[in-house]
Amino acid sequence: MDLTLVAEGLQFPEGPIAMADGSVLLVEIQRQTLTRITPDGTRTTVADLPGGPNGAAIGPDGAVYVTNNGGSFQFYDMGGLNVPGPTPDSHKGGSIQRVDLSTGAVTTLYEACDGKRLVGPNDLVFDRHGGFWFTDHGCSTPDGRRYGALYYAKTDGSRIVRARDHLISPNGVGLSPAEDVVYVADTMLGRLWAFDVAAPGELVPPAPLQPGRVVCNLPGYQLLDSLAVEADGRVCVATIINGGITAFSPDGATQHVAVPDVITTNLCFGGADMQDVWITASGTGKLWRGRWERPGLKLNFGA
Repeated sequence: MDLTLVAEGLQFPEGPIAMADGSVLLVEIQRQTLTRITPDGTRTTVADLPGGPNGAAIGPDGAVYVTNNGGSFQFYDMGGLNVPGPTPDSHKGGSIQRVDLSTGAVTTLYEACDGKRLVGPNDLVFDRHGGFWFTDHGCSTPDGRRYGALYYAKTDGSRIVRARDHLISPNGVGLSPAEDVVYVADTMLGRLWAFDVAAPGELVPPAPLQPGRVVCNLPGYQLLDSLAVEADGRVCVATIINGGITAFSPDGATQHVAVPDVITTNLCFGGADMQDVWITASGTGKLWRGRWERPGLKLNFGA
């Protein structure tokens, strides 16, 4: 895939959203901002989001909803590559936030579920009903890993449910075209999970001893990050170490497209035919644009 550089000098970009005016909204986790990138690469700050803004999506009211990990990892320069590291001792937990695009005002919607603090919210996707699924990545500690989970919530702050817990490192999340499956990429396992949806915020009970269905486990040492779904149901997941995008068919077949960054973290589709793709290359702080060979799935509440 031929790639065009849109912007560079970004501080660990993630959560890209293709806007109708040709700009891209994204978060810069290390800079702690929601940022707008125009087609000529100009960067402007939409809102300051202290902690660690990690994922972003347009909601039914036109606002941007952000999964903020609360600063769940530090950053290190490894020979010019910006690498996220261990969770700092100061980390207390993350939140779900709403950003008004017209004013930049930030509202915190959720910090806990059933009295248990959110650890490191990571990514989110809205269903057609206006609610959203989101992942909590958990975090690493000197004594081991704190588990993550898959949640569902409403935008008015009235409902948040933990739909599946004790997941190792849930990251990217997306819905099938029929919205009967929610996909979750597990970073450390290199695994794409599929969870069957019974109703908004409710999953079909899993088989004994199984959190969900395994679509595919990548071979060797490959890490999975955020994702976007294609119109035909393939799931495209940003892939770390083997830097690029891995497209998973529902039957487990894979296709890998290389990106010049071993820490490729996310992508989004847009354009008139939904075949324009924007990719966040976070280790090098770049936003790339290319043409995907198939159209992406149009999100429920795009710009």
